[in-house]
Amino acid sequence: MKKRKLPRIGLLYLDYVLRFFDRSNFRGWPDKIETVVYHWKGDEERFIQEVKRKKIDVLIGNIPATAYETFRKIARKLPHVRFIPSLDSQFANKSKENVTRFCWKYDIPVPKTYIFYDREEGMEFLRQTTYPKIIKRSYGPSNYGGYFVHKVDSFQEAKELLESKRYCPIYVQDFIPMEADIRVMLIGHKPVCAFWRRPPKGHWLTNTSQGGTMDYMDVPTGVLDLAVEVSKAAKAEYWACDIAVGKDGKYRILECATAFAAFPYIRDWIGQYLMWLLSDGRFPKPNIPIYNWEELGKIDSSLLRTMRYITFGRYTPSQDGAIFLNRQKMDERGAVHKIWELDQRYPMLPVFPRTREEWPSEEWDFTHRCQGFWDAPQPVSEKLEGAVQEQELSDTLEAPPYSQEELWEFLVGVLGEKRARKVVKQIDLFNLAYSLQHEPEALLQIKGIKEKRLEHLLKGWEEFQYNSAQKKGDR
Repeated sequence: MKKRKLPRIGLLYLDYVLRFFDRSNFRGWPDKIETVVYHWKGDEERFIQEVKRKKIDVLIGNIPATAYETFRKIARKLPHVRFIPSLDSQFANKSKENVTRFCWKYDIPVPKTYIFYDREEGMEFLRQTTYPKIIKRSYGPSNYGGYFVHKVDSFQEAKELLESKRYCPIYVQDFIPMEADIRVMLIGHKPVCAFWRRPPKGHWLTNTSQGGTMDYMDVPTGVLDLAVEVSKAAKAEYWACDIAVGKDGKYRILECATAFAAFPYIRDWIGQYLMWLLSDGRFPKPNIPIYNWEELGKIDSSLLRTMRYITFGRYTPSQDGAIFLNRQKMDERGAVHKIWELDQRYPMLPVFPRTREEWPSEEWDFTHRCQGFWDAPQPVSEKLEGAVQEQELSDTLEAPPYSQEELWEFLVGVLGEKRARKVVKQIDLFNLAYSLQHEPEALLQIKGIKEKRLEHLLKGWEEFQYNSAQKKGDR
């Protein structure tokens, strides 16, 4: 019997956005994998024609918040192209408001949330409500290190914050005292990585950039169950959730999206899953045992950032027996489960193409209501707004403690102005700083940066940080 022809894959890239996938994540795919780059405002028709010219069947990649509505229009003009993840699956990527509306629709537990597009109505609510409250920026680029999430203890604090930040809509949540929160990453609705993020003593933010700590041990099965429920509701090929573990013992969704920080081996696993999904099983489905993260989490994170193509043997009485036959987990009710039983409880499932739009922009795009919301609209460069780190859930990136001017001077000093300009055409300065600090090998994807130049950048980065610290110490 003749094998069905494989679909032609294209990788979706955007200028100024750090890439989530590259061809190496699809190791073994026999056909050429195309790339298509979107160049922001005014590039829609050229982009569409390039996709058609390259005869792409499947376009893979996350879309940053500030390009989301544009790509909803693009997708309608490419009805025979499957976007992975679908634009509907990426609905929650666009804003915190969208996360909330998604959870409301599917009766998923979230902190009680209030959203106001009427300024006076929002202020009146804040005048009358009880405190503390959480105020967040809903729309815009990624939330570096939780710096756009604010706890307010009075109406005066809320009023001063909003008049200073000019957030629209006014997005308010009840403050939920938390023990910690848990990040869960899923592929085909199966949890493949999960870890705790705990706030420092006396604080409420769990971000590591704010002093929080993280560990991988004993993630409750109830949290995994909730993450699977949310992933299935989103119909997402890959997904991540931040789940609050309240002091009241309840679980609530804080964030969820297809865009999240992921170690390289997790991006490889997603690639392997998509190869299985798109080939009618010609490629094997990756075997990723449940709670694998407890073992991998024992490895230093700097090494995890370089590890690729991790695989696991399947459970048989003669293979992995010591782990799977003997290891057990106790759930929240006190019931004890064998690890291999839990692995069956969380299967990796296929995700099928959607046949209709669930979140059409005509009904669910409210951004036009922000025009004139604070009387004098604040103009923002689309290119700057487009410089979003697409890998991240909104509070993953740490805010660089340097201004754009300082980062630009550093880059010019190391590379020279000509090369520096070529680099910032591919990645914005904040994401460059993040990558140098946390994931330097990701910069090898940027045209013009090879291993020797990356070494030069890292050496210059160390000197730049040292000199900056010395200057601050002298003040």
